[in-house]
Amino acid sequence: MNPKEIISRRIAQEFTDNSVVNLGFGIPNAAANYIPEGINVFLQAENGALSFGATPTAETSDPDLGNSGGAPITLLPGASTFDMLTSFAIIRGGHVDMTVLGALEVAENGDIANWLIPGVLAPGMGGAMDLLVGAKKVVVSLQHTDKKGNSKVLKRCSLPLSAAGVVNMIITNLAVFEVVEGGLLLIETAPGVSVEEVLEKTEATVIVSENVKEMVL
Repeated sequence: MNPKEIISRRIAQEFTDNSVVNLGFGIPNAAANYIPEGINVFLQAENGALSFGATPTAETSDPDLGNSGGAPITLLPGASTFDMLTSFAIIRGGHVDMTVLGALEVAENGDIANWLIPGVLAPGMGGAMDLLVGAKKVVVSLQHTDKKGNSKVLKRCSLPLSAAGVVNMIITNLAVFEVVEGGLLLIETAPGVSVEEVLEKTEATVIVSENVKEMVL
């Protein structure tokens, strides 16, 4: 199983019955393919859709139906589509139970940087800022290290922030953390990953739970 699939599958384990969840583009959106059996979750795309499911095939996709990243989606029975104003009224009105967003960096105090690397052309923040302050629960998903092996789970973010002190949970290809006072509480490791490896590859302050479990994928 590749690192991105590990993260997407673990994200889906956070879905709760009858909740409204907004998924960011990339790895978070892929979690729509792994909704647990028996869980009825209303996935929201900020460009104006509520209640979509797994990614369609090339044969079944509809070019008029796409998520916030432009990737094709499948609307489920009872789904609705609406304009951007309505979509952001849902977000800003506090009606999103959980948002899952990708990140460039995340810090132990709940700060997140996910939209800009200085000197690199960026399309803009999109709906990230609204989601980070409007959703009831904020989950950040990212690969644990960069291509050089440097931790992206940090004591403090070095890149421009998208929001400060908002993150509740961090899911990487190596571990799951909860943001708590004093650092990050390690609650799960990926299959085949030891606590020692997580500690070695994490710059942030890590508090190891007494009951660290293996991810359910």
